[in-house]
Amino acid sequence: MDKQYAVYTLSNECHDCYKCIRSCPVKAIKIENGHASVIPEKCIACGNCVKTCPANAKRVRVDIDRAKNLLNAKKNVFVSLAPSWSGVFEYTPEKMISILKKLGFSEVSETALGAQEVSIKTTEILNNAEKGLFISSACPVIVDYIRLYHPEFVDCVTHIGSPAMTHAKILKEKYGDDIGIVFIGPCIGKKNEADYTNLIDVALTFDELKIWINDIIKDISAVDIAYNAKFVPSQAYEGTLYPIDGGMNETIRKIGIKKEVQLISISGIYEFSRAITALNPENIQKTIFIEALACEGGCIAGPCNSTNKPGLSIVSDILSNVKEREVIPKKSSTVVEYAIQPKKVVTTQHSLEEILKALKKIGKHSVDDELNCGGCGYATCRDLARALLDGEAETSMCTSYMRKIAMRKAAAMVRCMPAAIVMVDNEMNILEANDAFMRMFTGDMYDIFNARPDGLVGAAIDRIVDFADIFRTILKSGKDLHKERYSVNNKLYDINAFTIEQNEIVGAVITDVTQTENNREKIAQKAHEVISKNISIVQEIACLLGEHMVETETLLSSIANDYDDKDDDETENEGQQ
Repeated sequence: MDKQYAVYTLSNECHDCYKCIRSCPVKAIKIENGHASVIPEKCIACGNCVKTCPANAKRVRVDIDRAKNLLNAKKNVFVSLAPSWSGVFEYTPEKMISILKKLGFSEVSETALGAQEVSIKTTEILNNAEKGLFISSACPVIVDYIRLYHPEFVDCVTHIGSPAMTHAKILKEKYGDDIGIVFIGPCIGKKNEADYTNLIDVALTFDELKIWINDIIKDISAVDIAYNAKFVPSQAYEGTLYPIDGGMNETIRKIGIKKEVQLISISGIYEFSRAITALNPENIQKTIFIEALACEGGCIAGPCNSTNKPGLSIVSDILSNVKEREVIPKKSSTVVEYAIQPKKVVTTQHSLEEILKALKKIGKHSVDDELNCGGCGYATCRDLARALLDGEAETSMCTSYMRKIAMRKAAAMVRCMPAAIVMVDNEMNILEANDAFMRMFTGDMYDIFNARPDGLVGAAIDRIVDFADIFRTILKSGKDLHKERYSVNNKLYDINAFTIEQNEIVGAVITDVTQTENNREKIAQKAHEVISKNISIVQEIACLLGEHMVETETLLSSIANDYDDKDDDETENEGQQ
């Protein structure tokens, strides 16, 4: 199963701010359902999106478990520790080695040893060159940027492995091919480098290392200095300058370079892109070497350097740990032959007609509509249009277009509502009023105000209505107010007044309920008449029923009495017989 890419997005944490697109130099971001995801095939793992994401939704793949599994699987696992560690961690070398051994590593070695071999080999190449452009292979982000976006410069990259790859080969040559190697540094791109080379097993960032240390070691001060706590197979010297901008060039100068060779350092992917854009390497008539680093300021500014220390302090700490050696070899002892293979990102070429059609989807019907504000994350509206055509963007990303749509919807709703709607600022001037409001309160002046493009906008509210005090009250108190059957000039209104912006803007929805109340009174009067009439009828029925019951009772009593008299006579006659 393929490993997760080095950079990914937590979708639930991602908000539609598009800051990652703005910061991505290659626009390797896809927006879908308002969430941004990384496009691995286009990504160079520079980490800009990770550093700039305000919601912390962009994450770096955590490989701590892979490192732990490696410790369990192999008897000897070595750490290749990037030279920028001394500017990030407040430990002595002995303490740092002891902590790493406490985590389970067999030995700790400095990646700077590989850097020294790379510098020696690069110096040899440059001194033997007659002309041409040469670009360092030390930064995996630069290497991937050239591989994917400027393959015409592939042959300019020195055909030797990076310091980390070279260092891994040094360790395997010294301690055997069966050892495990874990690189630890500030770079996300090293994870990709480890994925496509068989020299490095796992690449961890300083962020991951701190997490691992905090999880395993509760009290750093209690960690004793390990026996023979030294870097193996030896300590590094000038190679520890590599993480500083211009550090590699400095090591080349120490080794000895021909004066005809121009050494140039460029840090920052945007700066590097500007340096090579429109440049034809075949036209270079001098020997030029570019120490190219993707992070501004060098590796010390890597996306996972895990420190809040000032950059100057980091540089100072690294310089303080640089050791000089009297003699630097002229020939490298270990070289990794490595030529990068181009894998150009193929972009679809869209016709002008297609682009113009896509622009219309975001309300850009003319060149004047193309604001090129960058709110979507793309530099121009046409770049966004191309992304829309590629299926990597959504129309909702255009903030000016969405604002227009929202305003149109709101205006349509306000305009069509039968209730009167008005908005007033803190100077008691009308900011917005719909047609129902104008009809309700402007009277004979309606046609004049209706003919104005802005209607009642700018008019003083107290000159239009007789209840302007309601607006003053809300502006002052900030509390909403509801008036039922509010009487003004023989009219009854239901007024719902509310705060839109505290002490700045208030609004009101007003309904004329005069006719409704009049109709209610008429209905109530009719109801009373019907009730009165029904009561009279009921009373008459009750009276009639009462008289009828009396007559019935009298008749029945008479019959009963007659029946009783007859029974008495019959009984008396039977007795005489």
